[in-house]
Amino acid sequence: MPKIFVYGTLKRGGSNHHYLQDQTYIADAQTVPGYTLYQPADYPGLVPAANDSAGVTGEVWEITLECLQAVDALEGTTEGLYARKHILLAPPHDSFQVETYYYLPPIAGYPHLGSTWPV
Repeated sequence: MPKIFVYGTLKRGGSNHHYLQDQTYIADAQTVPGYTLYQPADYPGLVPAANDSAGVTGEVWEITLECLQAVDALEGTTEGLYARKHILLAPPHDSFQVETYYYLPPIAGYPHLGSTWPV
């Protein structure tokens, strides 16, 4: 089953966590440096950031293919809002093969959140 790294509304306690409530929580985790969060609306967006030294905090979940399709729809992957792609996690979770949702539209003018949402 696929594993995803979630960093926003899909996390435990988040407004969209119900999508994952019947799935398998694996661990709290952090990406390697090179990623950061912005807030384009009432949710965060992860983007690559070459000058970032902290990475992004979140959770790793193992989910069914049906759940993955539902989360893809939620994240607007067919509309070009997010793209689901591979991401590297920092130790001790660096052996996990995970994907996450990268925010695609321009982030200019949006608040920079840093490594964690909510701030």
